[in-house]
Amino acid sequence: MLRTRPARDVAIPAKLQNDLRQFQRLQQDLSAVAQQRLQMDLKLRETTRTLEDLKTLPEDATLYRPIGGLLVKAKDRAEVEGILTEEKETLEVRVKALERQENHLKERYTEMQKELSDALQAAGVATSGGPP
Repeated sequence: MLRTRPARDVAIPAKLQNDLRQFQRLQQDLSAVAQQRLQMDLKLRETTRTLEDLKTLPEDATLYRPIGGLLVKAKDRAEVEGILTEEKETLEVRVKALERQENHLKERYTEMQKELSDALQAAGVATSGGPP
C-alpha cells in the first residue's frame, strides 16, 4: 500500500489527490476480485470433489438435487452428473475470467503505484510503498 508522509508542509495538488482516490478504489477492486476468485475456486473444487464422489456410488443409489431451497429426488445418477458437470464448466469459465481480471488489476496497480510514487516525490511528499 502506498503511504504518504509530509516531508514538509506540502499541499498535494488536486489532480494528485484525485489519482490517490482512484488508486484506493483500484486497491478495493483488486481485493474484491481476489475474494470473488477465491470463492469461485472453492466452489469449483467442491463441485469437482462431488463429481468424483458421485462416481463411486452405485447406479441405483437414491440421489437428490437442489431446486431453489428444496431437495428433489433425481431421476438417476446421470441427471445429477449432468447438472454437476455443467456447473463445473460454468465455474471454470468464471474462475478463468476472474483470474484475467485480477491479473489486469494487479498490472494496473503496479503501474499506478509507481506513477503515484514518482508524482508524490516530485510534489515533495515522502512515500513508503508496499504490496497490496
